[in-house]
Amino acid sequence: MRTVFLGVILLMAAAADAHAQAPAKPAPAKPAGIPWAAGRPLTWADFQGKAKYGEPEAALTSADLLSGAQCRDYVFSATVTPTFDPGTSWVRDAKVATPALLRHEQLHFDLTEVYARRLRQKLSAVQFDCEKLQPTFNRLTKAVYDQWNDEENRYDLDTNHGLNAAKQALWDQKIQQQLAELKAFAL
Repeated sequence: MRTVFLGVILLMAAAADAHAQAPAKPAPAKPAGIPWAAGRPLTWADFQGKAKYGEPEAALTSADLLSGAQCRDYVFSATVTPTFDPGTSWVRDAKVATPALLRHEQLHFDLTEVYARRLRQKLSAVQFDCEKLQPTFNRLTKAVYDQWNDEENRYDLDTNHGLNAAKQALWDQKIQQQLAELKAFAL
């Protein structure tokens, strides 16, 4: 199982007057948590949170899609970063947790990357009017976040939280195929 925190960061910079001095460029914000990377799978050591009393699941992955957009001199740019939150992700007992359970949790994070790539794809295909950036960006990201949330819930339901090995194998194949199909939108 996993929890989704939706993070939307919207930065707007209006076109500067040609005679005005441009403000100093702020340092880019460092994403919280662990950014998704193909060569960096999750380990049980990453799950540092504590299960709430009465939680029935064996583990929980907390992931986020951090997205931001800006227009500078009427040029649109956006960022989408999938992250894993160690502080709110937990495993009940890492000593007895199986590799299959860790794989199930990894696929939750991989689904986060799938939807990061889908959002990047959608953002690259839209012509943004910088005067109306915020509502357009928010509408587009909300639609992708809703799809992501629905897919995460389908994944847990269909695999019975990873306990149905046959369905888990099908989802593993499906998610890997989606990552490959969206490779052009990977960072």
